[in-house]
Parts: sequence; C-alpha cells; structure tokens
Amino acid sequence: MTEGAERAGSDDTIRPFHVDVPEAELTELRRRIDGTRWPERETVTDDSQGVRLATMQELARYWATGYDWRKCEGKLKALPHFLTEIDGLDIHFIHVRSQHEDALPLIVTHGWPGSIIEQLKIIEPLTNPTAHGASAADAFHLVIPSLPGHGFSAKPATTGWDPPRIARAWVVLMKRLGYTRFVAQGGDWGAAVTQAMGVQAAPELLGIHSNMPGTAPAEINKAVQRGDPPPPDLSAEERRAYEQLSNFFAKHVAYAQIMGTRPQTLYGLADSPADLAAFMLDHGDGTGQPGLVEKALEGHLQSALTRDDILDNITLYWLTNTGVSTARLYWENKADFFDAKPISIPFAISVFPDELYQAPRSWAERAYPHNLIHYNKLDRGGHFAAWEQPDLFAAEMRAAFRPLR
Repeated sequence: MTEGAERAGSDDTIRPFHVDVPEAELTELRRRIDGTRWPERETVTDDSQGVRLATMQELARYWATGYDWRKCEGKLKALPHFLTEIDGLDIHFIHVRSQHEDALPLIVTHGWPGSIIEQLKIIEPLTNPTAHGASAADAFHLVIPSLPGHGFSAKPATTGWDPPRIARAWVVLMKRLGYTRFVAQGGDWGAAVTQAMGVQAAPELLGIHSNMPGTAPAEINKAVQRGDPPPPDLSAEERRAYEQLSNFFAKHVAYAQIMGTRPQTLYGLADSPADLAAFMLDHGDGTGQPGLVEKALEGHLQSALTRDDILDNITLYWLTNTGVSTARLYWENKADFFDAKPISIPFAISVFPDELYQAPRSWAERAYPHNLIHYNKLDRGGHFAAWEQPDLFAAEMRAAFRPLR
C-alpha cells in the first residue's frame, strides 16, 4: 500500500511518498465488516453503556456498501507527501508551500483518534488565504506530520517515543525542510507535543498555539483528579471548567486508561473493523461518551464533519493497521494534559465550546502572564476543531500568529 512506511532510513534525506491502496485490501475490509458478529441485544437503549448497537450496525452497513475510500485517497494523492528518518524512525508528513514566499512556516499536529485526515480542510485556507477572503500577509507554509505509530509514519519498535521526544523530532523536521523560523499548533496529542515544543523553546520556534491548552493551576489539576469538590473561591467560569475536568476524569477517561496501561491487549483493534470503529467513536471528548464523532453521525452537531469524513479517518487506521500502535502513545506519556506548563515563548489559545474543557481566561493569564499573545472563545466547534470548523480554525491561526510575523 505504501512505500517504505516501516523501513528505517539510513540518512536525513527527504523521500517522496505515495498513497496507493490495493483493491484487495479494500475487498478484505468489506469482507470483515460483513462478517462482524454482533451482540444479540442491548440492555439499555441510550448510550450510557457505550456506542449503541443500531448506530454501529448502520455505520457498518454504509461502510461496507456505500462508502468509497477512493474519494479520500484522491484527496491525499493530490497533496505532496514525504518520508524522512528521524532518530531511527521513518516520519511521514504532508508539506504544502504557499505561493506567497513570505509565508510563515507552521507545523500542525493531530491527536487520537485522529490523523492527518483532520487537517485536510485547512490546507487551502492557510496556504492560499487570498482565495479565502484573507490577506497574503497571513499565508502559511504548512507541514502536517503523522505521529509515530500513526497513519503512514513507522511504528516504533522500541519504547521512548513520548511527546517530548516527538517535539524534538518536529524541530529536526522543520530545520531539515530549511525553515529557520516557524510556529507550531496542536490539539489533543498534538497539544501535548506542541506544548512540549514550547517548554523546550528551540531558538527557531517563534511561538505555539493550542485548542486544548494546559492552563489549570497545579492545585486545581490535582484536585480534579482526586475527585475533590470545587474550591469555594472559583469564579463561575472557573467553576464550570473545574466541573468539566472533574467529569472527564470521573466518567470519560476509561478509554485512555486502558491504552495508557495495557495497549498491547487491544488486539481487537487490529482484527475487527467494527471494534476499531466503536473504540474510536467512544472517545471521551467535550461532548461526553460516545463522543462528538457519533453525534456528527446522528446530525446533532453544527459542523462540517460528515459521515464520510469519519470513515476516512477510521479506514486510514484500518489500512495502516495502527489501532494498537497509536494506543502506545498513551502508555508512553507520563505528563498531565491540563496543568499549566513552564512555557516562556509566545503562546496563543483558542477555546472551542465543545472541547474537553473551556480554559478560563483567568487561568490562561495566570499561567502565561507575559507570553499569552492571543486568547479567544469561539461560538461553535469542539475537540477536532480543524476538522469540524475549518474556516473558524484557519481564522484563528491567522489572528494568533499575526503578531509573530
């Protein structure tokens, strides 16, 4: 299907990469979907026990009979893909240069259960802003890598590929591409990697942006994980954020706990398309569990996220057999997500209403009193902001990084 995705390179060359899925693999995927053994019944008719049987059966029916991977593949083929070996591992990335030579280089990192599919809709608005109602002065050269073990990047054969190591690799990648000054953005695991880049503060990194920022004071971060009641001195905005984080740790983090402790046990993600899809849909994001991807399937979200978008992403996981290898990043990670980080370089924050928590301005300003260059609350969008609201996301990138040009 791919050229050398799991072959370690021997130097620092940048090699072209081509997406080409044999028809036999798609036939086998449909065969496996058709052969799914479903449970006979549910004990509840709501989603309190997970993704509903009717939802999964309808998605599987469409996946096997109506969905066309070739449409997604065509979009991918139209983009320039590359591989380069960093620290012994082949890293895949999309690299789209703007026609505007003074464009600002930007590396955007996806999360889980996401992939480069999340970022496809923002490539044109960011690299070609004049065609989207923005100024040439807001153009970006865009780099979109696949995290190690995700998508078309190689699967680590050894431990140690945690967010700080990936952050260092991203700086190597950007410098290898010839960029001596650049910015970085990320949500979910991309937020962890991007904020690690902010902590490391490479000289070439001008600033960072996150749509899932770590802003919680240390005492708050500890309290929500213990399940303590909210402190009485919180503002209304802070109390809401506290309750969101408490609810996440109490009710919606089970998927992360199994991946963070026993990723090697999740063989079903490599063996069953239905299991992979259900596990990815049952993601504890800001809309609860099952997550916003299921709500998008049901038409309950005001977003650009479609059923085909969701299946593009799930199918990429299946075709690259990365269900288990992506889970290992949870095991590798030893840091908290939501606590304020020791970041001293310029930091921009966008707050979307359906994110895991809405970072209060007061926490952001307390955490980054001298380097918070942008803080904005949006009226729609959630955990997969670039995927759901590409126009809003692109506008946020322009506004966030304008001071650094």
